[in-house]
Amino acid sequence: MEITEAVEQLTALAQESRLHVFRTLVRVGQEGMCAGDLSRELEISKPTLSFHLKELVNAHLLNAEKQGRSIKYSLKVEAVGSLFDFLLQDCCQGRPELCSSVAQKTCC
Repeated sequence: MEITEAVEQLTALAQESRLHVFRTLVRVGQEGMCAGDLSRELEISKPTLSFHLKELVNAHLLNAEKQGRSIKYSLKVEAVGSLFDFLLQDCCQGRPELCSSVAQKTCC
């Protein structure tokens, strides 16, 4: 991962509503959620939510899959994993065995 991509993803997450959306989609897993359900659960208006979802999709953090008249959003697990790997790349001064407990707590 290039630093510019990491900055783009971190910038997308550095907003309260987008972070709530992201964490909700982390919690529901690969099943994902439709935009309407996200709007109701997070109490964010549909136009506002649409803007935030677009930002997260453009940052390559979410998948958007059209299902009939709805769009279902889910986490791009591989992209999030790449971001974690990038952030922890130089963890513990090049001694990855020291960071294994951090990585295990961070994921799954």
